[in-house]
Parts: sequence; C-alpha cells; structure tokens
Amino acid sequence: MRKSLLALLCLCLASVFGYSQNPSIQRIDPSNWWVGMKNPHLQLLVYGKNLKGATVSINYAGVQLSKVNEVDNPNYLFLDLTLSPETKAGTFLIDISKTVVTTKGKKSRSSIVHLQQPYELKVRNQHPQEINSADLVYLILPDRFANGDPSNDKFADMADTAANRSNPFLRHGGDLKGIQQHLDYFTELGITTLWLNPVVENNQPQTNEGGAMRSAYHGYGFTDHYNVDRRLGGNSAYKELVEAAHAKGLKVVQDAVYNHVGINHWILKDLPMKSWLNQWDEYTNTSYRDEPIVDIVHANKSDFKIQQNGWFVPFLPDLNHHNEFVANYLIQHALWTVEYFGVDGWRIDTYQYNDLPFMNRCNQALLDEYPKMFITGENSVQSVVSQAYFTRNNLNVPFKSNLPSPNDFVLFHALNGALKEDFDWGKGLNRLYSTLANDLVYEDPSMNMTFLDNHDMDRFYSVIGEDFNKFKLGMGFLLTTRGIPQIYYGTENLTKNFKNPSDAEVRKDFVGGWATDKESKFVASGRTAQENEAFNFTKTLANYRKSSAVLQSGKLTQYLPQDGIYVYFRHKGTQSVMVIMSQAKEVKTLSTKRFAENLAGFTKGKEITTNKDIMSLDNITVAPMSIQVIELN
Repeated sequence: MRKSLLALLCLCLASVFGYSQNPSIQRIDPSNWWVGMKNPHLQLLVYGKNLKGATVSINYAGVQLSKVNEVDNPNYLFLDLTLSPETKAGTFLIDISKTVVTTKGKKSRSSIVHLQQPYELKVRNQHPQEINSADLVYLILPDRFANGDPSNDKFADMADTAANRSNPFLRHGGDLKGIQQHLDYFTELGITTLWLNPVVENNQPQTNEGGAMRSAYHGYGFTDHYNVDRRLGGNSAYKELVEAAHAKGLKVVQDAVYNHVGINHWILKDLPMKSWLNQWDEYTNTSYRDEPIVDIVHANKSDFKIQQNGWFVPFLPDLNHHNEFVANYLIQHALWTVEYFGVDGWRIDTYQYNDLPFMNRCNQALLDEYPKMFITGENSVQSVVSQAYFTRNNLNVPFKSNLPSPNDFVLFHALNGALKEDFDWGKGLNRLYSTLANDLVYEDPSMNMTFLDNHDMDRFYSVIGEDFNKFKLGMGFLLTTRGIPQIYYGTENLTKNFKNPSDAEVRKDFVGGWATDKESKFVASGRTAQENEAFNFTKTLANYRKSSAVLQSGKLTQYLPQDGIYVYFRHKGTQSVMVIMSQAKEVKTLSTKRFAENLAGFTKGKEITTNKDIMSLDNITVAPMSIQVIELN
C-alpha cells in the first residue's frame, strides 16, 4: 500500500508534463494580500493549465513584478512581487499572454491567448492580542464539541461523505457555530483563550488504520490551506467565531501543520515539482525520535535524515522545507491567516519533525509582523534538554531555536507520573520539584504551555485512577505553577478514558453539544454532584488566577518536598500565594519555620478553593492527598 501511494503521486506529476492546450488560470495563492506589511516581498503561486512560457505583466503603482519563476510542471508559475511602502489598497490585474500554436493536418496557426486575473490588496486591520502566562487555554476538537449547524455535517461532493455519531472513527458533526454558541461557558469557567484543533480543510478519504476505516475528523491532513473545512462552517464561520470570541474577551489560537499535508491535497494531484515533497526510493517513515536531532555529539547523519525527512504516516506526505517555493507557501499562509481571520496565536503540530532552520524563519516572519505573537510548539519528548533544545533556551549549542513556547510534555509526564505513585526519594511529588529545578535551561519558562492531558493522551482522570483528590491536586498544580496552563475539553467535568483501542476513546463528544443529547455538561443540572464539584473547583481557581498577578507572573520559589508534602510560593512585590500539596496518607501538622524567607511579614491567609480563613501560619493542618492555595495577608 505504501509503495502504491508514492507511485500514485509520481504518476500525478508525470501525467501533466508535455501536455499542450490553451493556457488558463484556476487559482492563485495567497488568495489576496495586504499593503503595509513589513516584509515587502510576496510570492504568488499561480495554477492553471499550460502556463509555462507565458509573458506576465502587472501595471499597478507600487507593485513590481521582480521575477517569473517557471518550474517542472508547466501548469504553475511562481511570481515574485515587491510592494513598496506607498502601495495603496485596491485591485490590480495580472496580465498573462502566451502564443499558442494550433495544428490541423499539415497547417499550423499561431495565436495569442490573453488572460487577466484580478488580485486584491487590502488594508491591514488585525491586531493580535498577546497571549502569555496570564492566560488559561482551552483545547477543543471542533468535530466533537458541539453541533451548531446540522446542515453542514456532510457533503456529497467531498471525499468522505459519512457522518455518524455512533461510530467513534467517523465525523460527528461538531462545528464552529457550535463552539460560538457556548462562549459563555468558557468565560464562566475562567478561560481566556481557545485553541482549536485544525480547522483547515481536510477533504481526505477515509483511511484504514488498525483495521478500521477512519475519517480525518481531527484535522491534521490539510487539503486546501486557504479554505476552512465546509463541515465546520467554512471561512465565514471561522471569521464569525473569532470576532465573537474577541467580543467576549476570548483569544483564539490556530493549530498549524507545516510538516505534512493530506494525501488528497489539491497540490499533490498535480505537483509543481518532485521536490515539493521529501521523496525516498521506497516508503520511509520517520523514527519519531528526538535524540538524532538533539544529540549533536554522537548522532549520525542517517538517523537525522530519517527523523527529519521520513513521512509521519503513509497518508500524510512530508513537505520539503528546503524547497524555497514550499517554504514561501507555508510562511505566507501563516501571515495570511492572521490578517484574514484575526487569530491571536499559533500552536505548531509535530514541531521537531520540521526542518528547524525553516521553523526559525517561519516563526520570525510572524514575529516581524506581530512582535508579541504567541507561538507554541508540540514536541512529545521525555527530557528537559530535548524540550529546551526546540525552544528559546540557555543551552550552548550551534543551532538556536527562536520558538517562544514549548508544549511542556516533560512537566506533563512528571505530574501524571507523580500522582500514580507513592511519595518517595525521586518519586511522587518529588518529580514536580525536580522538573522545575531544571528550568534554568529555558530562556523564559513562564512561556511553557502546561497541561494535564490533550487530544493525543489518555484522559487525566483515568490516568489517576478516577481519584477525585488526585484530580484536585493535578488541577490545582496546573493553575498555580509557572507557565501557561491548558485544559482539554471535558477535563473540568471529569471526562475519562484511555486510548484503548484507539485515540477516538479520548475524543468523545462533549455531552450536551448535540440537540439530541438527553443531558448537558454545559450546565450544573446536567452534571453529577462530583462533576459539579470538579467544575466549581476549576472555576474558582481559574477565575482567581484570572485576577491574580501573583499566579500569572509572580516568581516561583519551591521547597524540597518532605514527609509527603511539597510547598511552593508564587510572589510578586508585596503579594504572595502559598501552595501546599500533600501526598501523605494521613493528616499532617506542617511546621512553617523553614519557609520563613517567604512568610516574613505575613501572619494569616485565606484558602482560595474553600474560602476559609487561616488565622495562624505557624502550624498548618494538612489533610491527606490534598492541595491548599493560600493567599497570604
């Protein structure tokens, strides 16, 4: 199967070469652009038929056609434009003319075919909001959250025409309108930022994975960069959602995929050139290992190449970032997305599998236009050094990443591991202390995006054995430690499951998101007593954090865990919060003498999650398997 997929791609490429017909234009990417960009250069991908050898001209004040690039496939032209700072918004014409020879019998006749394609330059009006450690991010898988418009559940003219909630592997009909209808839920919970799994079109056929046919409902197989999937509502629905979220005080993070595209991407049906993809003599999968990249002392070139250029899976062809046309295409799409939809930040999928110099270039292009743009990268790694290598760091290494934020998988593994084991030397809550003690490798650890679970991981509540006290420990730590916390949809309501037999088990529908649901977790009346307790615990702490400069950006000072108890402080100026986490199996009386440097000047406090006053800080009673968040005063 794998070899046949590669053969199909090569056949698509070869079938067009030498094809002769009248020239035509079918599309131009980016679909429009803006005046006033700091980078004056723009490269237009022009696709049609028989464009090679055409003469191109543009007559518009401030727009210079610097170069016409022809490639292997005669159906493409890449136009290099330079826009002066004085260029005005408006529409100009791209003039394309070509002499076409028509042969009939022994006679030949030449004629000039003239094409004109309008192209619009708009005025910039987007100002992305800053996302930092003051924020709380909520991760949503759109197809599984809420169905606001059942009319767009499926389309007969798309590669996958199925929609069936009873099948965990198929599309369920969730969409952007459904998310928009529940914005008040997020604000009630204390969320400030929404991160949506990819919304870009995934017009993919179902694929056989593990013996079951599956839809690309997750969104990670792009088939048209410039269109939001119709089954989510399309471009207009995404614009409306972003605008409505902003009106509610919520920010939006776009999920980006630079490493690969879907097997059904329109460009792959007629490749500009073979080097658009990372090609191999036979199918080669990536190793999924980060060590060949990070190991600058002992690694070999072969392992490095396989990790970087191997395909993620057979149906997600790997893009070649060394190809300048590919690089420009991806970078310009990122910039276009910010301006067109108004998103506030980026989460980059499979970060470590991308060519890292390309990623630096792409990140910098965004930061040049939007200096405070939030960009966080997914690197599912096990070590602090590996995680730091792929972000801004204090390591003395030849390659220096400019990624502002990593998804903090190392702290994720430490927390999930800590709560599954008893307190001991190097175990339990000691894992949290030891992990944070290595923060010196990051340029700014407060930008690490922290989490309990996500769409690729076992549900947190199942990992901890459905132990409610451990839930409060984990959620309490997430909302009080350093970094930018992220909650996966439903975790606040004790949603559970393991990735067994597949990851569809941890991507179930949010109950209440469909009109046919008999109950709704969006409201208290639809939640069980314990689910309400979990929701209210999260809500109380999240909203307190929302107004607490100490928990948002205060310095973290931690103390060696002792006797099953881990204590740390968040402090800024004259404000301070003391966090006490206990993994002990019995009630403890905590003497606070050794915390004197952080308790000086404070005599009492208030426990935030219970709203109880603590009249003395000399000795604090600590319940087994508990967390206390104490505002000192």
